Amino acid sequence: MKTQKTRAFLKWAGGKYTLTEQITQILPDAEKLVEPFVGAGSVFLNSDYERYHLNDINPDLIALYTILKRRPQQYINDARRFFITQNNHESAYYALRERFNHSQDDYERALLFLYLNRHGYNGLCRYNRSGGFNVPFGRYVRPYFPERELEYFAAKAKKATFTCLPFNQIFKRVRKNAVIYCDPPYVPINTTAMFTDYSSNGFSLDQQVELARLATHASQNRGIPVLISNHDVDFTRNIYQHAEIRGLKVKRSISQNGATRVPVSELFAYFRGHATV
Repeated sequence: MKTQKTRAFLKWAGGKYTLTEQITQILPDAEKLVEPFVGAGSVFLNSDYERYHLNDINPDLIALYTILKRRPQQYINDARRFFITQNNHESAYYALRERFNHSQDDYERALLFLYLNRHGYNGLCRYNRSGGFNVPFGRYVRPYFPERELEYFAAKAKKATFTCLPFNQIFKRVRKNAVIYCDPPYVPINTTAMFTDYSSNGFSLDQQVELARLATHASQNRGIPVLISNHDVDFTRNIYQHAEIRGLKVKRSISQNGATRVPVSELFAYFRGHATV
């Protein structure tokens, strides 16, 4: 029985590391876990399924995961070379960020993606409307190189298939004996709190409604359980009306100052799959 939790090798705004126990307690047994919004992969890393289908709309993220799965030691050795004192300065960071934004090589982008994630402000992953990574320098004393976490991810990734597709296409591909966990970009608590620049396309309220519809359909018509995380607001309570809802308080902030992090209301919406005969 696995008791020690595993951290993702990427820093991630809204990552689910602190909630993995609650999530895995809700998720039912199945052969496969499907994640249409895998992010940094904390649920994948801290769950126990025979197979995984891990998807994300961010092509840099999925390219990194695919490379790490196929060439773990080469990737780790090459990525480590960026974690040197000379690169932990503002001028070096912006030069490497510019190099990343102009690179067309998947392997080089994968190396730089990890560097930017660990040296950029608060581990944010944000792109402008032109697709350029635009997170500012983070000013950390000594950015951590996550070698052990990379090795663990690479080993477990042997069980996983990675794709970079819209979430609705993932729902179409899911078959019986699978369970779906969705951690989409959250509905804003207010109009100034929307954080949708994770990919250059954003995530609209219409897409939130479509995700809820697909979850309802998968559960009621195909017998596939779906669990969704989101903010606990009137909008989500309404679109998840066919789910079992569990509210919780979570300390969440996109801020370097931990003292400013205050509890916010989140929810789990569990669409319990009804077995079809």
